[in-house]
Amino acid sequence: MMNAQDIKNGTCIRLDGRLYFCVEFLHVKPGKGNTFMRTKLKDVVDGRVIERRFNIGEKLEDVRVERRPYQYLYADGEDDIFMNNETFEQIPILKEVVTGAAFMKEGDTVEVVSDSSTNTVLYAEMPVKTVLKVTYTEPGLKGDTATNTLKPATVETGATVKVPLFINEGELIEVDTRDGSYVGRVKA
Repeated sequence: MMNAQDIKNGTCIRLDGRLYFCVEFLHVKPGKGNTFMRTKLKDVVDGRVIERRFNIGEKLEDVRVERRPYQYLYADGEDDIFMNNETFEQIPILKEVVTGAAFMKEGDTVEVVSDSSTNTVLYAEMPVKTVLKVTYTEPGLKGDTATNTLKPATVETGATVKVPLFINEGELIEVDTRDGSYVGRVKA
């Protein structure tokens, strides 16, 4: 158990039978009345964000989580198979709980977050930026760097990314795995 005033970003708590991560908190001292914590909590399962207020001294059930690097091996139906880099144990994780799964290629390392008391995988997340090769896009023309126009490009994982007109097939690009946006061109 933990006190409400101990909530910080990244703290995992169990509330109403569900697991939530704190994404934002604010310690509020009003002119009148008791001090309280205003929080935004993200549901681990469906990703919804709720706002919740806790009185100072209120007891909350905290959940101990472990973060470990796992290497992506291959897809197996609805699951992705990952290997623990320390113990070489292989585990299946549902595609839905992997953030940035569309940009994941074999050999990529992801951070797997699990409940340490039950060893249940809560979610897995790709690094924020990854480098991918463009496998198909319409050819760019000389002088297409002046406008801010974007075109679709298919990357090596099969995902589609909007890229500037000057990007051609075979080039390496950096992609933000959170929203699938183009970050920049990578020199080989």
